[in-house]
Amino acid sequence: MVLTGVLPRFRAMTENQGPKHKRDLTRRKVVVTGAGAVAAVGVAGGVAAGAFAGGTGKKTPTPKASSTSSEVCYTLTSETTEGPYYIDADKLRQDITEDKEGIPLTLSLRVIDNETCKPIVNAAVDVWQCDALGLYSGYESLSSGGGGGSAPTDAPSGTPTGEPPTDAPSGAPSGGTGGGGGHEEPTDDKRYLRGTWKTDRQGRVTFKTIFPGWYRGRCVHIHTKVHVDGTWTDAGYEGGTTCHTGQFFFDEESVLASAEVEPYSTSTTERTTLTDDTIYDQSGTTGGLLKLKYDKKNIAKGVIGSITMGVDPEATHTGTDDAVQPGASESATDTASPSASAS
Repeated sequence: MVLTGVLPRFRAMTENQGPKHKRDLTRRKVVVTGAGAVAAVGVAGGVAAGAFAGGTGKKTPTPKASSTSSEVCYTLTSETTEGPYYIDADKLRQDITEDKEGIPLTLSLRVIDNETCKPIVNAAVDVWQCDALGLYSGYESLSSGGGGGSAPTDAPSGTPTGEPPTDAPSGAPSGGTGGGGGHEEPTDDKRYLRGTWKTDRQGRVTFKTIFPGWYRGRCVHIHTKVHVDGTWTDAGYEGGTTCHTGQFFFDEESVLASAEVEPYSTSTTERTTLTDDTIYDQSGTTGGLLKLKYDKKNIAKGVIGSITMGVDPEATHTGTDDAVQPGASESATDTASPSASAS
């Protein structure tokens, strides 16, 4: 079936393929949409860090000693699964909110080389997430959000969901607890809470979004990818490769506070806690846990989430066949519901 409104995919190859950059160059071309988007690309480096109030993006390094005379300055950020709901032709923008209701979230990110601690400049950073009720744009019919509905009762609370069996009915979302779970083709042309932007000279990039909701089988999270060695043009971002695929996580205190605010409070979906999640590796900042700032008495005013990602710019991580999910277990998969998605 041909989907109207779905952005086409583009593939491009970079010309710089010297000895140091022998990569699998399969990075797509980001389609620039909307008047002024082309102009925004040219000034991305100058405005990314301060585009939204309060986005400081302070570096939070976790140094560790080496047995040699050299020293690893920053722990390599954990790789995770891409999940089934990534769209490889997204919008080039910093404000990804569109008309979605929720607690305002300023996501302040910094990308550095984990060995040299130098900022990675002009990288393309993707972020995508569900809305306050657990729905993903492009996949609303497949998402397992729970606004106004009742959660399935065939799996215990907090039990991670598994992959659907081969005889699963059409429309059952994939993902589960293994690998990337297979990519799903978009089922609608909506693109809220998705976007791509450029890191500045300090490796910083800022997004304006909302605090994510939750869906069955996963704790609250945001997906991300970092692409390097591509070229920014008037049309968008071409070539390059993906050096990091990860997820950002939220501590339990903030999630419980958000659950008291509408529309989060209307969700009837059972929630998986941070400690029970099969993707988060319980390693704090290294595993993608955000540093959060907000009014503890009124989280509805807004949240600032910041993190520094230490990545290997020479690596290639697609998140579909090389991601590690430390918390997944055979027993958890065996008892999971086959009808929900883990992504």
